[in-house]
Amino acid sequence: MPSRCLGGNPEEEQESLLGEQYDGPEREQSASTYTYEDAIKATGFGKFSLYLLFLCGWAVSSDAIEVLSVTFMLPSGSCDLHLTSADKGWLNSVIFLGMMVGGYVWGSMADRVGRRSVLLGSLTVNGLFGLASSTAQVFWLFLLLRFFSGVGVGGSIPVIFSYFTEFQHKSKRGMMISVLATFWMFGNIVAAGLAWIVIPYQDLDYRSPNFVYNSWRIFLALCTIPSLTSAAIFVLMPESPKFLLHMGKEGEAVQILKNVHKMNKSKTSFQIKSVILDSEAGDTGPFEASTRNYSTGRCHNFVLGLKHMWSQSVELFQKPLRRTTIVILIAHVTLSFGYFGLWMWFPELFSRVEKFGGSPCERVTLLPNVSMATNATDPCHVDNWVYFEGFMTALSNLPGNLLTIFLMDRLGRRLLLSSSMVASGVCVFFIPFIKSKVENLIISCLFGAISTIGWNSLDVLEAELFPTGVRSTAMGLLTGLSRVSAILGNQAFGQLVDVHCAVPLILVASLLAFGGLISIKLPNTTRKDIH
Repeated sequence: MPSRCLGGNPEEEQESLLGEQYDGPEREQSASTYTYEDAIKATGFGKFSLYLLFLCGWAVSSDAIEVLSVTFMLPSGSCDLHLTSADKGWLNSVIFLGMMVGGYVWGSMADRVGRRSVLLGSLTVNGLFGLASSTAQVFWLFLLLRFFSGVGVGGSIPVIFSYFTEFQHKSKRGMMISVLATFWMFGNIVAAGLAWIVIPYQDLDYRSPNFVYNSWRIFLALCTIPSLTSAAIFVLMPESPKFLLHMGKEGEAVQILKNVHKMNKSKTSFQIKSVILDSEAGDTGPFEASTRNYSTGRCHNFVLGLKHMWSQSVELFQKPLRRTTIVILIAHVTLSFGYFGLWMWFPELFSRVEKFGGSPCERVTLLPNVSMATNATDPCHVDNWVYFEGFMTALSNLPGNLLTIFLMDRLGRRLLLSSSMVASGVCVFFIPFIKSKVENLIISCLFGAISTIGWNSLDVLEAELFPTGVRSTAMGLLTGLSRVSAILGNQAFGQLVDVHCAVPLILVASLLAFGGLISIKLPNTTRKDIH
């Protein structure tokens, strides 16, 4: 569609998916003033809505692929990079360290300069550094590049959900965010499927005296395609109209809403010329005065940027947001510790069952340093069953996602989050008691299905609980701190799994149950306006 519209930078004309160009301030008042929720409802549901869903979903999938790709390359990459168990723990953890940094910094920037421009930058950083890591020949360089890839992932995850949420009406918001969250499962399946197809085939390897590019490196390179293509497509997308309205740019916000309505081909006419955030906020939001200057050039001032980031963070821990922030932080931290601490080590547990039989917690002292070996004559060989189990565990997220979509607006986010976390803890508790690889696969799939419900509920709650002026900052901060928890979870497994894997498993089960019980204290956001 070769026409022009407002994109992420109000100072520049940019090619846009939506078609029309904003020509200047539009402040003429209509007979009645519409709230943002009413204006979004008037845009209808159609072509743009579906395009937005699949583009944001593809970006979410790219984040999942990048996070989980390391778990699938470890079996083969351990030999090439000469990794110890401690090295594997750090490799699983370093992307979360990058996400911790990226989530906070990118999230705060998105509340100053806009969602779209931050998504462009973070997705590009994710893809380029992920691609570069596939060429690294030594462990320290590989680790460093994966860290910067994590910085990109940390920015896109919270901002994607903020951006998508601000285009949704409250009547369908819970369901639509739940659908968006299912794309994490899709990314998981893509990563597991690619690993199963590409990594076992060593005919793809290229080797020279000083450079090796083998199948697991090709796998990592392929995993960067979603993030790079998402960044390219976001060039065509508009800025969030809710963010523009919050910044006092009502005319630009209304123009984008008109273009969304036009592309959706809604049967209702769109005659809205004046929009406010909500019936109580007036023409601008409560943070507009403090943020307007950052969007018009002075955001490049590093000191002012740090001050703004700090003020947004402080706001989260003051009334009326303090209680909500603390409770959802506890839920996020405990779920991250349990889920990522266990999920990133599932291939290790699968390999133990495949090699020795019985419980994954038996005969651990017999494991060689290269713990993924399943063939005594070739310590770097990995049986296809390990990748099959990984693929089936990823596929197990499907029923959990379908249940989430169906139940999110019926049972509510809070109940789904709490019950899912407690049930996930129960699943983990029984892992040391399994006796065969089939039982191991079943309990792993059950954990994947149930924990997915918790993650999807948490995604919806985070997007709805915080106002526009601090939404991306809040999600970035929560994501960043939860990555610290994910790092601790991976390090705990790395240190304790060879002592007795029941120890970290019981720890995970206890934390999941605790987080689930405390999440009952969160507010109910079902079908309520977002601010």
